[in-house]
Amino acid sequence: MGAGHAHRATAGADHVSVGTTARAVLLAGLGVALLATLVALVVWWPPGDAAERSAEAGGAAGQFAAPGVTFPSGEIVEITARCPGQGLPDGSGCSELRVQVEGEAEPVSVQVPPDVLDSGIGKGDTVELLRTPTPEAENGQEASYSYFATERNGTLIWLGLFFVVVVVTIARWRGVFAIVGLAFGGLVVWWWMLPALLDGSPGVGVALTSAAAIMFVVLYTTHGFSLRTSTALAGTLVGIVLTAGIGVIAIGDARLTGISDESGSILATFGALDFQALLGCALVIAGLGVLNDVTITQASAVWELRAVSPEASRAEIFASAMRIGRDHIASTIYTIVFAYVGTALILLMLLRVYDRPLIDLLSTEQLAEEVIRTLVTSVGLVLAVPITTGLAALVAAPDRTD
Repeated sequence: MGAGHAHRATAGADHVSVGTTARAVLLAGLGVALLATLVALVVWWPPGDAAERSAEAGGAAGQFAAPGVTFPSGEIVEITARCPGQGLPDGSGCSELRVQVEGEAEPVSVQVPPDVLDSGIGKGDTVELLRTPTPEAENGQEASYSYFATERNGTLIWLGLFFVVVVVTIARWRGVFAIVGLAFGGLVVWWWMLPALLDGSPGVGVALTSAAAIMFVVLYTTHGFSLRTSTALAGTLVGIVLTAGIGVIAIGDARLTGISDESGSILATFGALDFQALLGCALVIAGLGVLNDVTITQASAVWELRAVSPEASRAEIFASAMRIGRDHIASTIYTIVFAYVGTALILLMLLRVYDRPLIDLLSTEQLAEEVIRTLVTSVGLVLAVPITTGLAALVAAPDRTD
């Protein structure tokens, strides 16, 4: 690829020489990947009733609540009882709220776990209740109420707006495009990937298609149409494929079931789903963000190095960029590991108090699944660094003009 002639081209604000053969191969490869992605989107396009049919397959399990049950909101007017101590109460519980529900003449009494009160909830806050019709209006009541959730939409709204303001203020238009790309990724996951998985499409294939579709839009939207971005995209796609392949091998070799908690057990009642394939899909999606991070950084590093050293050889540019990449690899691996520790802190604390050696606990489904997820995504991103750096060094050719 490096034998082709080079010419001056613009990549972002920098003018670098571009290897014509390498550029042609890069763009042709991305074209094939885009065509394969579009074909897979059509072939595995889920029917509009995919979720509904999965729910029907699960029978009663497909219903979130029994017929007639509703979820009204109400305002807390009084805390009438508070359990001493921490944790869930034994039996029926003793912490109690009085909640004014719309449509009810008088406030209703609702028992809640002590940890709900420990969260700081109090008079004036809004809670969501579960309203269950009472057979034959027992005790003169048409329904009974129980606690379901605390209303948190206000916090989520102001925090989301704060996030947007911070990103746009600091990153400006690049931040706006990043948010647009993030929204697109969410739409792909919710409206295509999840229904396709529920429809029984192959998990790893769906993951690769979703990841490719997201990356094609997100990278070009956020970073612009350029050979630099195209190189990062190519490295990302290769990293995604490697992550998926290593993940499939590791999942099979570890004999993981893919069902590590109650949510998986509930979903298993909705139909014949391949949970090992779903775990493979989760591995790909979990590593998507950090993979994109390292590839765009390496492509940018090569372009910047080439801009300041137009006559340096490809090997010299590759070696210099890899020194940057090694530092990035170290920091990114820390990110992956500690991100897991943060999200699984309660589980890790529970395992810590078990009277068993850690090496034995590693074989449990929950912990082994997360360890494999962390290692597979880490290997994928580490391999993506030299691959992306090499592609970028081939495309950003030495300047041989006088």
